[in-house]
Amino acid sequence: MIYRMAKVIVDVPSRETDRPFDYLIPESMAGWIEVGSRVGVPFGRRTVQGFVVSLHEQPEMDRARMKPIQELLDLMPPLPPDLVELAEWMSRRYACSLIAALQAMIPAALKGKAERYIRVADAEIAEEEASVGPDGQPNGEGILFALPRLFTPEEEEILSFVRASDTVTMNQLGAKYPEAAGLIKDMLARGVLTESQAIKDKVRKKTVKTVAAAVSGQAAQEALASFGPQARRQKEVLAYLLEVGLPQLLQEVLSALQVTAGTVKKLAEKGFAVIEDVEVFRDPYQGRRFQGSEPLTRTPEQEQVYRRLSETLDEERHEVFLLHGVTGSGKTEVYLQTIERCIASGRQAIVLVPEISLTPQMVERFKGRFGAKVAVMHSRLSTGERYDEWRKIREGRVEVAIGARSAIFAPFGRLGLIVMDEEHETSYKQEETPKYHARDVAVKRARQHGAAVILGSATPSLESYHAARSGGGDYGEFAPVLLEMKQRPSGSQLPGVQIVDMREELKEGNRSMFSRALHQGIAARLERGEQTVLLLNRRGYSTFVMCRSCGYVAGCPDCDISLTYHQKSNNLRCHYCGYAEAAPSVCPECGSEHIRYFGTGTQRVEGELAKLFPGIRVIRMDVDTTSEKGAHEKLLQAFREKKGDVLLGTQMVAKGLDFPDVTLVGVIAADTALNFPDFRSAEKTFQLLTQVAGRAGRHQLPGEVFIQSYMPEHYSIVHASGHDYLSFVREELKTRRTLHYPPYSRLILVTLSHEKLPLLLRMAENFAGDLRAKAQRQGWFGSLDRFAPAALDILGPVASPIPRIKNRYRFQCMVKYRGDLDAVGLVRETAATTLDHLRDAMLQISIDVDPQMLM
Repeated sequence: MIYRMAKVIVDVPSRETDRPFDYLIPESMAGWIEVGSRVGVPFGRRTVQGFVVSLHEQPEMDRARMKPIQELLDLMPPLPPDLVELAEWMSRRYACSLIAALQAMIPAALKGKAERYIRVADAEIAEEEASVGPDGQPNGEGILFALPRLFTPEEEEILSFVRASDTVTMNQLGAKYPEAAGLIKDMLARGVLTESQAIKDKVRKKTVKTVAAAVSGQAAQEALASFGPQARRQKEVLAYLLEVGLPQLLQEVLSALQVTAGTVKKLAEKGFAVIEDVEVFRDPYQGRRFQGSEPLTRTPEQEQVYRRLSETLDEERHEVFLLHGVTGSGKTEVYLQTIERCIASGRQAIVLVPEISLTPQMVERFKGRFGAKVAVMHSRLSTGERYDEWRKIREGRVEVAIGARSAIFAPFGRLGLIVMDEEHETSYKQEETPKYHARDVAVKRARQHGAAVILGSATPSLESYHAARSGGGDYGEFAPVLLEMKQRPSGSQLPGVQIVDMREELKEGNRSMFSRALHQGIAARLERGEQTVLLLNRRGYSTFVMCRSCGYVAGCPDCDISLTYHQKSNNLRCHYCGYAEAAPSVCPECGSEHIRYFGTGTQRVEGELAKLFPGIRVIRMDVDTTSEKGAHEKLLQAFREKKGDVLLGTQMVAKGLDFPDVTLVGVIAADTALNFPDFRSAEKTFQLLTQVAGRAGRHQLPGEVFIQSYMPEHYSIVHASGHDYLSFVREELKTRRTLHYPPYSRLILVTLSHEKLPLLLRMAENFAGDLRAKAQRQGWFGSLDRFAPAALDILGPVASPIPRIKNRYRFQCMVKYRGDLDAVGLVRETAATTLDHLRDAMLQISIDVDPQMLM
């Protein structure tokens, strides 16, 4: 079948362009363009990137009014048809544009932009232009294009610069002649210079030069005999190439024989050697040797889980499983063996980990088991490395992709299994558009392929656990099968947990950030040569800077939030907009020297440890120490090699780490998250405490955990100390049911922002009123207390918890609903109406479906 027309989504982020546009397919491209192809198309007066979303045999409109596709950017479409279909679903599900969903699926290297290319017009065109006067009449001179007197000296200089390279980019021309913008525009308008456009990617495929002998047999012997004494080095190179037989990297040949590139080039000019550019893949783990591993003997619990998963894989049936296994129960080994079965059946697997801190250990285990069959995708790789890992997947060179959230879009053709480790983690929810949740996308994608999904966690999210227990219930689009593993394979017991009431410590005169019990525990580990993990749910040295004389608190000038003090750089920084200033030595308000840093941060804890335990070796992991590429891996490897006594960090030390000599875990300020204005704060606190407690005593040595808190009676802390997930769930679900929060309802958070507060308040009220009116017309609006199977309620508008960020005021509305309602469509329609009525580009409306952050 020959397709002559394509529908293309163009990469122009606006509501007006969020629809397919029709383009003719040139005959030369007819055999190449497919659904998912990336193309360059004319759009207005420019060339833009676009994605083909459907193909048609004949145009649906007059061919004379249609423009042809200008260029095909990839021979193999970067997006297979199933991902295009998934993007369309995401656009509806998360109220985002289709181009935003498509762009989320491709590596940054392919997010190309149109480049403007400038060249001198053809001679005959320029000659015709030169022989016409300003009035459009022939000037009678009949002169040639090359005569310098046709152009001013400035114009001639520009023409010479462009001719020298045949073609230059507009950026190059502008950089060379920054003061001549008007003159260059005039030369373009007169046709002396011509402009074309093409899409240019951010990164190109990497190539290296190779060299190989171009002769063999008798011809090779004759060639060697032909060299005179002055060409001795060339002869050595040819002899070497003939001996090794296969093409060699040019750089390696130069190093091995200590010859210059000129020597090899002369050999090639004589026809005795061939120098070629060969494409290679950038390997982020080049030079790393991963120790191979064999499958471990399964425990009875693991065997039961593995058998259930295998049945589904063998039948190639879509099913979702929630694997609830205590910390250290061997969930990763179950993943590995299930993936092995998946690969054996000729299908591929995706493994999602919640954040980069889990990747080093995970990569080691997966590379050790599957070797070169694994591609790794995470944010700390360079753009080129990510692009090449993605290409390995697209070209079918690997069977397993492991990575963070966006790895769910790995372009596999025969997907059989998706594993989502630590499924409860909020980092699986993207906070920028498109605001998708990787769990729901994973379930949808697996359904497309008839694949299985494993959601694994020691502390599953309440939404997933409730859906498993109730067969779907009021929340979610899936009803996972619950699988449980309650024992550790090593036979080790879960560590004992003690809650320390820091209020009592204060009464006893202990003003240190360490309780007496934790202090003694650390000292005992140092004496025995064992290791400690300390968790602090904060970053920076202190939370804020305050003057004790007048009460002044250093705040961000552009956001309604206090600045955080960072000791290393001695500055105050806003973690929302990036604003920074030097730390003051006196109060800017009253001039007092009594300005102090309040709060507890990782840097301050590190300093306190050094004072209390001279010579202690602390490895600190937080945002500041892990910003460089490979920093996570280096720090964790150092701790594994026992180059540190204490691993101190924020949330990144709480999950996925397995060190045999860690026998003590201390949690400082365990209740920090309980004070956040978030209905999930108790759940997040319980999960974090349970996860970090699970880092202790995972092998032969027994573990001990101290949780320091000023709210020791809070049920999330009490149940975490007993590793009692079910008791926590029962208590938390009572509160959620009463307040109609997930899993007993769905949420949509709508945030409106503008630089002018009065206008923003008026538009927020208009939006909420319009949404209520629309819901009432549908018969949906009303309190969720009523017994109707479908209901929708709207809270707000109210100021956001952080009411100003980057000099923009923020108001929010919360939509709660249950039942089979198209609440997302209703909110999207109302937002579009609000924007159309105001027609103010400064008003922004953000729609977050199933939000994980309410700030």
